[in-house]
Amino acid sequence: MKPAAAYILNQPEPFKSILMHLQLLIETSFPEVELLFKWKLPFYYLADKPLCYLNVSKKKGYVDVAFYTKRDLEKYNEFLISENRKVVKSLRYKNSKEIDLAVLRSVLEEAYQQTNKGFFGK
Repeated sequence: MKPAAAYILNQPEPFKSILMHLQLLIETSFPEVELLFKWKLPFYYLADKPLCYLNVSKKKGYVDVAFYTKRDLEKYNEFLISENRKVVKSLRYKNSKEIDLAVLRSVLEEAYQQTNKGFFGK
């Protein structure tokens, strides 16, 4: 089993269900996406550019769909959490029912357009 898949499958509930739901939505919305394991987290890459990564905060009880963007997004910026992070913003979910596919897809598409091949514009 690949490390990214193992990360997802080895999470306790409700994180495992949230991650699996996000995985399904991301992979059906972006069919050419590639799931990799970087910095001990599942990272999605699209055309050699980072799309997003998935991060579980067991202590705080949520899953982050995080991506790199320095600018505000035109759509759905009010759903984004940066928490003193200069480059990373995220959508945060405590259960699968909170996931709005239209918001997720729109945010990922717009953030992806702002992403360079390397992180932090390198």
